[in-house]
Amino acid sequence: MSELLTLIRVGDTPRMESLLHKALSGIPYEEASPQNQALHNRRILFVVGIDNQGPGTDFYRLVRWLRRWTNSLTGSVAGIVVDGRGELYTKQAAQTLVMAANLAGCAFLGKPLVEGTGSLYNQHILAKRLGVSWEATYFRRVRELAQRVLAFTPPTFARPRLLMIHASDNRRSNTVWIGRQVLQKLTSPFSFREVSLQNGTIQDCRGCSYTACLHFAQRHTCFYGGAISTEIIPAIENCDAMLFLCPNYNDAVSANIMALFNRLTNLLTQRDLYDKYLFGIVVSGYSGSDLVAQQLMGAMCFNKTTMLPPRFCLMQTAHDPDSAKNMPAIQERIQAFAANMESVLLGQGVKRTV
Repeated sequence: MSELLTLIRVGDTPRMESLLHKALSGIPYEEASPQNQALHNRRILFVVGIDNQGPGTDFYRLVRWLRRWTNSLTGSVAGIVVDGRGELYTKQAAQTLVMAANLAGCAFLGKPLVEGTGSLYNQHILAKRLGVSWEATYFRRVRELAQRVLAFTPPTFARPRLLMIHASDNRRSNTVWIGRQVLQKLTSPFSFREVSLQNGTIQDCRGCSYTACLHFAQRHTCFYGGAISTEIIPAIENCDAMLFLCPNYNDAVSANIMALFNRLTNLLTQRDLYDKYLFGIVVSGYSGSDLVAQQLMGAMCFNKTTMLPPRFCLMQTAHDPDSAKNMPAIQERIQAFAANMESVLLGQGVKRTV
C-alpha cells in the first residue's frame, strides 16, 4: 500500500484552503481524481465541501462514478472530512460517499469522519477539553485523521473470532438464514459465537451523565444491567469481528439493535473498538437496504470506532419467510461475501496473529 496520502477533493468552502494548508502541513500528499484513474492500494483522504443546500454536482458525479466502477478503490483505506457552510447535511454526505467508496473496495478505519459544521459548534466539547479554539480543534482533528490513515495497517488473524448478533425470530427470519449460510461457507480457522438480543428484556440507554456511565462501566455493568451488560458487551470485547444481522424495520434497524448501539457508550467509556471489524447483512422486504446499511455503518464505524472492511455489507431483498432461499444467485452472493470476510480477516498472504 502507498505511503503517500492521496487527497480527493470535491466541492469548496471559504475555509477549506486554510484547513488543508494547516492540517496537512508537512504531510506528503498528492491530489487525484478517481474519475481519471483507478486508485488501488492507496491511502486516501476524501475532503468534501458543501453549502447550505448540501453537496454539489461534483460530489454526486464522484458518487455515481464509484457506484459504477465497483473495483476502482480495491486495496485502499480512507478517511473523510466534510466541511459545511451550514449546520446540516455534513453527516448525510459522509454516509453517502463512504457507502459508495466501500462498495468500490475501499476500507475505512474506525471513526473515519471529521466534520465541520458552519459554526463549528460541533467541536465545542473537545475544544473545551483541549483548551483551544473551535477552529484549532477542527484543524487538529483533520491532521490526526490524515496521520491515522497514513499509519493504518489492517490487522489479520490466525484464528478469527467472529460474533454474529441479531434480534430476529430464528424460525422465520430470512436474515438469520443468510447469516448462518455465510458462517457455513467460512473455513475452519474461524471460531463463531451467535447471540440473540431476544434473550431477555433489552432496555434502551437512559442517557446517564458521563460520570454515572463511567461508574457503572468500571463495575462491568450499566444502570439497566441485563443481557447487554452480562452477555453482549463481554462477547463484543472478546471478538475480532462483528456480523450484524439487520432486517429492515421501516427503513431502520430494529429497536433491540438500536438499543444495543446506544448502550455501547457504556463500553466505550472503558475501551475503544478500533481493533474490531464490522460486517453486516441487511434484508428488506421491499426496498431500502442501503438506508439500513448506512445506519449500521454510521452507528458502529463513525461513532463506535469499529473498522469498516471493503464491501462490509451483504444486502438482499426478500419478503416472505424462506423466500431468500430462492432469490436469483443467492448462494453465489453468500459465497462471495464469505470469501471477502476470509480475505479481510485471514489476509491474502502470511497470516499474522493479533
